[in-house]
Amino acid sequence: MGDRANIIVVRENGTHELYRTGWAVGIDLDLLDGPAVVLASLPELRQDGWWLDDAMARAGVLVDLGRRVLLFFAHEGPSTELRHRAAMLELIRERWPGWEVRRLYDGPAELRAYVGLDPEYVRCRDSGPDLAPFLAPDDDELAGPDPGGVVVTVGTARCHVAAGPFDHPVREGVSLLDRLADAPEHGVCRLHVGAGIHLVPERRRLAWWSLSPTPHADDVPALWPGWTVEFWQDDWKRHAGACGRFSPAPFGAGAEARSAVLTEARERRAARAGHRALVTRLRTTPARPQAG
Repeated sequence: MGDRANIIVVRENGTHELYRTGWAVGIDLDLLDGPAVVLASLPELRQDGWWLDDAMARAGVLVDLGRRVLLFFAHEGPSTELRHRAAMLELIRERWPGWEVRRLYDGPAELRAYVGLDPEYVRCRDSGPDLAPFLAPDDDELAGPDPGGVVVTVGTARCHVAAGPFDHPVREGVSLLDRLADAPEHGVCRLHVGAGIHLVPERRRLAWWSLSPTPHADDVPALWPGWTVEFWQDDWKRHAGACGRFSPAPFGAGAEARSAVLTEARERRAARAGHRALVTRLRTTPARPQAG
C-alpha cells in the first residue's frame, strides 16, 4: 500500500496544484512546522493529475491560501491516537493562527470535492470491506498503550473489540450482527481504541465514530436499511457515555500529551533531515568507475 499522500495547494485566485509525498505516516506532525515551512517543502513534490485513491492514500492535506483553510486526514499519527488526538489538534491550530483547521473523515474524496472535482475518481468500489477479526481480551494485538482497534457495544449488555487497521466494521452493514453472535466478550473495554460502534438492536439504532478516515462514510446508512444511523465523527466520549461498556483507561492530557507529541515531531524532523542529507550525498557523489 505504501506511505503516500497527496497535498493540494489552492492559490488565492482559486487554482489548485497537486503534490505527492512519500512521508504520509505522521504527516500530521509535519503540520506543526506551520504554513511557511510546509509550502516551502512542496516544489520538488509536484504532480500532474495523479490523485491517490481510497486504497493508496494514507494521508492527505489541503492548504487553501485565499480562505486560510487547512484540511487533512491521516490513517496513522498522533491525530489518530486517543491519548494524543486533542493535543495534536490543539498544537496544529497554534501553528496555523488565523486558519480554519478541519479534520476530514472520508479521505481523498473530500479533497477533490473541495476543489470542485468529481469525488468518484478516487473511489475504490470493486471489492467489499476487509473484515476485521474480533479479538479475545488477552490477544497480543491489544497490548500496548495505543492498540487501535474498534470497540463494538450492543446496548448495555455486550462489548466486543475488532482488530485494526482493517476496514471499519460499520461498513459490513447488517451482516455484522451475525459475526457479533460468536465474537469474544470483553465485559468493559478500557483500551485506547481508534474507532467504535454502539448498537441498540431492539430500537434499530446505530452510532459510530472514528479517529481515522473511513472511505465511503456517506454510504453507511444505506448499508443498514431500516436502521437509524448516526455518525459521531471523532466523539468517543459520546460512546463512553451511551453504554457503560466502553470506559478507556485514564490517560495524561494537557502538558503531558503535548510534550509527547512535540517529542515525536522533533524525532520526525530529524529523521527527514537525515534522509534529505543522504539523498543529497547519493546525488552528488561521483560514480566509481567500473573495473576492467
